[in-house]
Amino acid sequence: MEIKIICHRCKQKFSASTTTEIIICPQCRTVIPNRTPRKQSPPSGGDYGSSIPSLIGNLLKKLCHALKPATAPGLSSFVYPKSCGLDNVGALGNKRAVLCGVSYKKWKYKLKGTINDVFNMRDLLIRYYEYRDENMLILTEEQPDARLIPTKANIESSLKWLVKDCRSGDSLVFYYSGHGLRQPDFEGDEIDGFDETICPVDFLKEGMIVDNDIYATIVQPLTEGVRLHAIVDACHSGTILDLEHYYDNNEQQWKDNKPPSGARKQTSGGKAYCISACEDDQVAADTTV
Repeated sequence: MEIKIICHRCKQKFSASTTTEIIICPQCRTVIPNRTPRKQSPPSGGDYGSSIPSLIGNLLKKLCHALKPATAPGLSSFVYPKSCGLDNVGALGNKRAVLCGVSYKKWKYKLKGTINDVFNMRDLLIRYYEYRDENMLILTEEQPDARLIPTKANIESSLKWLVKDCRSGDSLVFYYSGHGLRQPDFEGDEIDGFDETICPVDFLKEGMIVDNDIYATIVQPLTEGVRLHAIVDACHSGTILDLEHYYDNNEQQWKDNKPPSGARKQTSGGKAYCISACEDDQVAADTTV
């Protein structure tokens, strides 16, 4: 079955299948998500793609409900209430998201699933958490707008937009799928001696984005009543937001991540949560399984 589409960018009219997840305009190559309602089938082992939104949603809920504030008294910047999932963020506040997927398609170590990850996360936020397209910035190498290519400058600008003028009731999401690295820490801020980083598409020329800068841009400015959820699917991403505490799921207890230097790593009254793909000394693989 086909539907009629009008590209919001060039106004070109064309037809597309209702079963296609992502539609690309034949005139200007703009990526257009297919919003045609589709019957939701239950997740199955043979249809991994269709089950990703529900899997991520269930993972968020399970993680957030499992972590109790009583195990880490006195936290200020990284506190999990009894139910902190995205499903119960303040409905009256603004909802904004920056979703970034870097495939490094011109490089040797390219990734195959990052752009799919971004649109699955977009679909999750819209379907289940009432986010809107107009309040999201989606950065991939396939975007026709140069401002939405995941370069270092564009990612940094997007993160500043995410927290700009944030106020009580706001719900903010930062999602990143791409390469992550680490480098020696010369400021005494890291217990393990390494700063964690994410790698923009131009990181070989412009450099990586360091956890210190991510903290300063999207964690420290959070004011009272603002909540940030960061999901970072990258290697060495365990403490990528530089939060003062993290939860060790294996030992089921909170661990101290305060900088040895004594630097303050807290919000300005808001709350920040981070779910990462692995610990700081681990790597994450690009897989279809």
